[in-house]
This record gives sequence, C-alpha cells and structure tokens, in this order.
Amino acid sequence: MKSVALKAFPRTLAKRTGVKKLRANGRVPAVMYGGKTQARNLEVGLKEIEDLIHHSVSETILVDLEVEGDARSGRLALVQEVQHHPLSGKVLHVDFHEVAENEKVTGTVPVETIGEAAGVKTGGGVLEHVLFKIKVRALPRDLPEVITVDVSPLEIGQSIHLGEIPLPPGVEVVGEKKIPVISVAAPITEAQEAAALEAATTPLAEPEVIKEKKEEGAGEAAAATAAKPAEKGAEKAPEKPAEKGEKKK
Repeated sequence: MKSVALKAFPRTLAKRTGVKKLRANGRVPAVMYGGKTQARNLEVGLKEIEDLIHHSVSETILVDLEVEGDARSGRLALVQEVQHHPLSGKVLHVDFHEVAENEKVTGTVPVETIGEAAGVKTGGGVLEHVLFKIKVRALPRDLPEVITVDVSPLEIGQSIHLGEIPLPPGVEVVGEKKIPVISVAAPITEAQEAAALEAATTPLAEPEVIKEKKEEGAGEAAAATAAKPAEKGAEKAPEKPAEKGEKKK
C-alpha cells in the first residue's frame, strides 16, 4: 500500500468552544496515538482529509504524517477512525494510529470479483457475494488496497472460503478460514418464486375467536356484577305492612 503525504499541526484548542472555532476555520481536530509516545492532539485541513478519504479505494489508509514543528521528518500512520456529521457527512474528527514500518498491522480490505462464474453463465445460478470486506495482517506498506478474486471456475453449489482467498506475499487473512466469501447458488424455480411471493402477500389471520371469548367473558362478569346488588336489595326489603282493616279485626 502506498502512503500519502499529509500535513498536520499541533492543536492547542481542545475544549468544545475551541473545537467549534477550529472547524469554522476549515480545520478538523485529530489525535495521533500508538508508537512509543503519548497521544498528541493535532489538526488537519478539512479539504485535504476529505480529498484523501474520497480518493481512497480501501478503508485502510496509510499516510506519511508531517507534523509542523516535529523533530522527526515524518511519521507513518494509519487512518484508524473517521467521524462524520450524520446529516452533512462532513468530517468531524480523525484518529491516526502511528505504526512502525517493520511491525505488522491489521487492516480491512475490500474484495472485488472478476470474471463470470461458470455456474452463472451456463447453469443460470446466482452469484452471492457474502463478504465484501475482509481483515488482513501485514507490514504497513504491504497492505493491499483491494483484493481481486477470479470467480470463473465456480459451479453451482461451490464457494470460495476465507482461507482460499489469494493474497499477495507477506499478507495473511484474519478470521475463520471456513467462512464463505463468494458462492454460486442454484437458480430459483418458478414454483419457489410463486410460493415466496404468496407467503409475502398473504395477510396474517386475526385472532377473532380469542377476541369473541374475551368479550363474552367480560359480558358474563358484568351481568354477574349487576345481579348481585339486586339480590342483596331483595333480601333487605321490609315486609309489607298489614292493611288497616285487618288490624281492627
């Protein structure tokens, strides 16, 4: 992987108001850590860092960081993390990880396919790209920007697994070697397609029976509640007094 030169400046404004002022002047706050030195607060030009990210093929970007006033002529670093504004997409903050040229590092590399799979070309199969990015480990300058895989030999039902990905010299893959990266699946039949379409368009049945039972139970409870006071009142009702004529007798 080729390194790209980038100019950086020491940053003294660290508080929220200072960072806001920094961004207003076309600068982006950054931090550099790693190596044998303590983390340093830096700032880089907004246009420079956005151009660098825009023209990069891979998420892993190697830079020769030239820090103004630094005793060293340049520091090799990886762009470890970039924070973007959720709406505008503007770069808000950058993390640089200083690395040594003779020490291996891990990076994420995109996987691209070339050719047309035999199972797709002659058997009507479907090419499934399961993993679009993989992790690899290598010396900083040996990290590939992209990995290309020829899928021409793949027949229906065959896959290329993580451990079978062709890698440049000095590069090793990180992860479970048996994970499929690219596969060729059998074509979907008309019956399968119709069944899938029917399942997707069939509305879910409403629990009408359960609802009716609940309503009936609620009605019975209400009727029982209404009946109790009537019974209680009937028990307490006083006896009807005898007529006056009967008392005289």
